[in-house]
Amino acid sequence: MRWVCVSGLLLVLLHLSTSLLLGAFNIQTFGITKASNLVVMNIISEIVCRYDIILIQEVRDKDLKVTIRLMTAVNNRCPQYLCIPSKPLGATSYKERYLFLFRVLTVSVVEPHTYTYDDTRNVPRHDFYGRFSYPPFIVEFSSKQTAVEKFVLIAQHTSPDKAVKQINALYDVVTDVRKRWDNNNIVLLGDFNAGGDYVSRPRRKQLLLSKKNGFHWLITDDEATSVKTGNPYDRIVVTDDMMKGVDGKGEVFNFMEEFVLTEQQALAVSDHFPVEVKLKKKTVAETSTVNRDHDDCVGEPAVTMQHSID
Repeated sequence: MRWVCVSGLLLVLLHLSTSLLLGAFNIQTFGITKASNLVVMNIISEIVCRYDIILIQEVRDKDLKVTIRLMTAVNNRCPQYLCIPSKPLGATSYKERYLFLFRVLTVSVVEPHTYTYDDTRNVPRHDFYGRFSYPPFIVEFSSKQTAVEKFVLIAQHTSPDKAVKQINALYDVVTDVRKRWDNNNIVLLGDFNAGGDYVSRPRRKQLLLSKKNGFHWLITDDEATSVKTGNPYDRIVVTDDMMKGVDGKGEVFNFMEEFVLTEQQALAVSDHFPVEVKLKKKTVAETSTVNRDHDDCVGEPAVTMQHSID
């Protein structure tokens, strides 16, 4: 296994001189068992340290113990990150959290701009979560280093058998965000299951986010975001306004190749690779000081917390 050991100070300098990096990573069944595996957590924390903002999905964490272990591992390796966890979400006994981690030196949260999309309006009573298995979790971030200073991230993990329906429903989420916050700098990201048998290439082109003007799919149908199948399940989609702040194209971070892992070792981490995109820096450098006098996790809405937000 090849590791790149970089001091916290050097990491800070690197991120001040390069584009802001945004990522999304479905860590398969990320619960206490995986969080207790030192080797796996070393790999996960090394991956997280690449990003200024990263969305983690499939967090199986009723009491935030997994989240606390992750934050400890990450901040021991490359301080300083904060996190914003969603509530446990899911219409059945199986629950997942979305979890945003962000580097405090480069990014902040526009408070109190976080919410879980309410899809229970105008749906049958038995359809508790409406169209989504795990309702989108939405956070507005800001960075004084990026060309687009304020931008909204919409996290979504679809169910494979409902992928088309749930991806199409994201169009309404975008509309809701625009009305709430008057911000069209929007990024939709996560495991959309938008590939393989779940969403074929012809079907993907018929999705609302493909047919409607004003959206750009930064992870293409030719990318392999799955460790085993090579399918493009994980995606990043941006609006026209947000596209102006994107630096280049979306990428897949193949940590199996980067860290010289076997397939078995990679699958112990996840069956997905992270997807990522760079955001353009401002043409004129600006600096700011960071005032950190709170704990590592921020609640929903964004408040200081170190305990469960259930």
